Amino acid sequence: MAGSRRISRRDLTGKLGLAMGLGLSAPRLMASSLLTPSQVEGPFHPIEPQEDTDMDLTILPGHSSPATGEVILVRGRVFDNRGTPLANALVDVWQANHHGRYSHAEDPNTAPLDPNFQGWGLLNTGASGEYAFKTIKPGPYPLSFLGENGWRCRHIHFKVSSPGVRDLMTQMYFRGDPLIEQDLEIAKVPEANRDLLICDAVTDEASGLPLYRFDLTLESLS
Repeated sequence: MAGSRRISRRDLTGKLGLAMGLGLSAPRLMASSLLTPSQVEGPFHPIEPQEDTDMDLTILPGHSSPATGEVILVRGRVFDNRGTPLANALVDVWQANHHGRYSHAEDPNTAPLDPNFQGWGLLNTGASGEYAFKTIKPGPYPLSFLGENGWRCRHIHFKVSSPGVRDLMTQMYFRGDPLIEQDLEIAKVPEANRDLLICDAVTDEASGLPLYRFDLTLESLS
């Protein structure tokens, strides 16, 4: 990706106005350098079918208790690098729970599982490329149980696909997380483009919850 200037997510979204919800009228910069950086899928993408994959990850059918942790909202839009919104794109999200553990049989982390946390969601974008989900702010976790040093900072995995564009695998990060600076995965992204993956929180007017906006730009194949 060209350019040495640090690209701020604030530069991309501006003051979107909470009353606009998903910010469907937000202007779109169309330079190919604004492609969302790709990242590794990681070892813990869900492999077992689960009954509930809707976009409220904080509650499961038949459970009287919600997931443990700080409830947040994530909203955004999916575009190609020409600035065209991608309707009906498949957005696949998964993450660790509040304690930093994935609901995955091969996760060796000894942190607690959360029986009330869904951990995985699937949806298709709307007519203007919009998506939204409700979840728990994921916990960080040590890499020692994987035989490495350091910590993974808080992050949410995204896998996005749509006809006519290159599939995107990436991760969303949280502004102010003190572990970002030592995270080995985000360090692989060119420094000038890391802010495309780091989101700021605002307050959602309707719910009062922290709201993170994460737009995604995929590379067109034509």
